[in-house]
Order: sequence, then structure tokens, then C-alpha cells
Amino acid sequence: MQSLIVQPEIKIVRHASAKHMRLRVDAHSIRLTVPKFCHDQQIQQFLAQHQQWLARVWAQQQAKLNTQTSPDHFTLFNRQNAEQRFHIQAVSTLKTWQLDVEQQILYVNDQAVTLHFRNFVLAYAKKYLAGYLQQVAQQCAIHYQRCNIRLVKTRWGSCSQRHAIMLNASLVLLPEKLVRYVCVHELAHTRHFDHSPAFWAEVARHDADFQQHRRALKQIQLPHCLYR
Repeated sequence: MQSLIVQPEIKIVRHASAKHMRLRVDAHSIRLTVPKFCHDQQIQQFLAQHQQWLARVWAQQQAKLNTQTSPDHFTLFNRQNAEQRFHIQAVSTLKTWQLDVEQQILYVNDQAVTLHFRNFVLAYAKKYLAGYLQQVAQQCAIHYQRCNIRLVKTRWGSCSQRHAIMLNASLVLLPEKLVRYVCVHELAHTRHFDHSPAFWAEVARHDADFQQHRRALKQIQLPHCLYR
């Protein structure tokens, strides 16, 4: 039997600068942006005209989401038993997620395992990564302005010309030595905003094994479910 794919409620947003109605569909929501003074009847006509397209695109998004399964286990960079894995257990009694450090289990809602695993990674990173960067900065005697934590597909970190550092939340799933290397790398950019010999010399002063760590990072493949 073919499963029924139920669309969520369409969120309608009236925008003063919008000239046309525009639908946006992602894996978790449908959003319709409309001109500020658009009548409800016009909106309903527009949705009726795009009903088949909307159903097709929503089904494609759900099929894509279903292939992005969460891992069965993971490690955390700042736990002493980092070599011991945390296991993921889906339960129906939670609305979101709950981490049991002693039992090394991440409990997640069984209706949205992928979504809540992603939310856990981001929340855990926001709680611990910025503090870890500050600790490394003190060890290196390097100053930076602020730290932002995000889930991004293409970079482990970045540093702006104003010395604002961004760290990829997924770093929390890596060994601490690799997380430290990324922190050192971005901190070094506050002194050398390039990849010049002077920059790499700065990195080497604070991480003697940076070349090994750099190679290891290039070999790592994170779970696709972390990225929408």
C-alpha cells in the first residue's frame, strides 16, 4: 500500500516589497509570500492553480528527507570517553531530544529522528564550541571579536576581516584534536588573513601536527542528515 503524504499548513506571509506571489517548499514547511494588499480570493485561486505542482514538489522533498537517515551512533569531542560511542534511541514519549550522558544515549522523538538529531548537534555545539574556542584562544594568546555557531555544508570554520569566527556545529562529532586544529586555523587568520607561509607558520606554532590534522579533516564525511 502506498503511504499518504500529508502536506503541512501553508504559511502565508504578506510582504510590502513583494510584487508577485511566490511559493517556497522545503523539507519541513511550505511558505507563500504575497503582496501586502493581495485579496484572500486571489491567494486561494493561486494555490488552486499550483496544487498539482505543490503536491509533486512536497512529495519530492519528503522522499529526499527519508533518504537522509541519522547515524546509529556518534562521538562527542569534549567527553573523556570520546572513544565510547553515544547511541541514538527513538522513543515516542519525547517531543524533541534528551541526552543521557551516563548511559551514553541520545533519545529522540521517533516521528522526526533526523530533524531532532540535527537540532541536538546544533544545540550542543552552541553550548560548548564557543567556550572551547575561547579556551584555545587563551592558550594561543590570540584575540578575536566573537564566535558564531552554524551548520554549514562546505566549511569547518571561517574568520572575517573583523575577526569574527564561525565554527561549524558538526565539529562536536569529531575528535578533539581536529576541533582544536580548526580553532587554531581560524584564530591564525586574525593575524594573517590569507594562507601565506606566515599564516601556516602561525598555525604550526600552536599545533605541531597541523598537517596530519588537516589531512584527516579532508577524509571525514559527516552524516548527510545534518544539512537540509
